[in-house]
Amino acid sequence: MAAMSSAAPVVVVGPQYCAPQVVDLTVTKKALSITDSDFAVTDANGNVVLKVKGVFFSLRDRSLLLDAAGNPLLTMQQKMLSAHRRWQVFRGESTDAKDLLFSVKKSRVLQFKTELDVIMAANTSEDACDYKIKGSYFERSRTIYLGDSTSIIAQMSRKYTVKNMVLGRDTFGVTVYPNVDHAFIASLIVVLADRDQQRQRWRRLIN
Repeated sequence: MAAMSSAAPVVVVGPQYCAPQVVDLTVTKKALSITDSDFAVTDANGNVVLKVKGVFFSLRDRSLLLDAAGNPLLTMQQKMLSAHRRWQVFRGESTDAKDLLFSVKKSRVLQFKTELDVIMAANTSEDACDYKIKGSYFERSRTIYLGDSTSIIAQMSRKYTVKNMVLGRDTFGVTVYPNVDHAFIASLIVVLADRDQQRQRWRRLIN
C-alpha cells in the first residue's frame, strides 16, 4: 500500500485544512452525549481544531462539523429509505441538494467487513467511487484510499485505554497524509462512528 503523492492534494472543505506534512489527530466522543454525536478533534498538542455537535429534535441522525471557533463547516445526515445506508454531507448548516458536497454509502448491500464508497456531488453517474473506506468491524481500524487505488490518504484506529473504558467514551487516532483535507477526513470518521453506534443499537434490540 502506498501513501498518496503530495503532488495530488485532496481539498473538500477548504485548503486551510491541508498541511504539507502528516497530521496526527485524535477524535474523542463525549461519554455523556444525548445525541450520540458530540466529538472533539484535537491535534498532536492537544489543541481543539474541530468539533462535532448533534442536532436536537431531528427526524434522522444529523451532526454539524464546526471549526475551533464554533463556525459550522459541514452538516452530516443519513438519507432516509436508502438500501445502501447512504449518508449525505452538505456545506455549512444546509441540507439543500445544491449544497451537497459528497455522500458515503456501503459498497454493497450485504458485506461482512467495512467497505464504503465516498461519492463527490459532481460524480453524478457514480460509476466509480472518488474515495474508498476499508476496514474490519473487529480490528476497529479503517483506511481511506484514493478511489479504488492502493493510494492511502488517511488511516484511523480505535484507542483502547482504561480511562476510556471507565468513562465509556470512544477515542480514535487518525493519521492524515500530506496535502489531504483533515476536516474532510474528520467528517468521514464521524460518519463511521455514527454507523458503529447504530449497529450497537440494533444488536441491543435484537438481543
